[in-house]
Formats: sequence, structure tokens, C-alpha cells
Amino acid sequence: MIKNKLIKARKEKEYTQECMAKILHMTQSQYQRREKGEIKISDEEWGRMAKALNTSVEDIKEDDLANYQVNNYDNNSGNYSASNNYFYNIPYFLFQNQQEYINLLKKEIHELKERIKISEQR
Repeated sequence: MIKNKLIKARKEKEYTQECMAKILHMTQSQYQRREKGEIKISDEEWGRMAKALNTSVEDIKEDDLANYQVNNYDNNSGNYSASNNYFYNIPYFLFQNQQEYINLLKKEIHELKERIKISEQR
């Protein structure tokens, strides 16, 4: 998973990947692979990056576990077709956004049901 918060913080400080790599005693390629999420960033590295960017770890850290996989298994019918099985990694912020939207829709449905009840009582 691409580390967007880390990239944004680095760019705000106007640091290049090469500059960050030197601070962290690694090659630019190694640092780039961490930003891309190809290599897991250790807690120690998160701390060193936060210090270099003069921020907190919480402000730049994005967990690798924040990916959700979606497949085409049909829970309603129980059908599963291995030949049509596709997996997608969904960044956590998109998943969270969709959950918020679903909750908003549920609230609207509830309010509409209440309106229908009131209008039927008249």
C-alpha cells in the first residue's frame, strides 16, 4: 500500500526521496520501495522518518494491514466460481469512506420509514 501520508509530509518539507534515504542510511531505491509499500517499514524506521520530518509517527504512518480484499463469492446463493475469482486491494480510506456512506444511507432509510409510518397513521 502506497504511503500517501509519508509522501505528503516529505514533499511538504521539500525533501526528495534521495534526501530521506541519506538521512535513513539507505539507498534511494530502498526508500522508494518503502514509500510504495513494497517493503514493510519497521517501527524504528517510522520513528526515524517522523524525526527527520519533524512530525509524529501517527501523522505519517499507514499500516500495511489496512487493505481489504474483495472477491466475487456470492453469499446469497452460495455460488463460487474459481474461474471468475478476482481479488482487489482497497485502501483503507476508501473502505472507510464507503462505510460512512452506507451508514448515512441506512439512517436515511430509517427516517423515510418513520415518515411512511406517520403518513399511514393519518
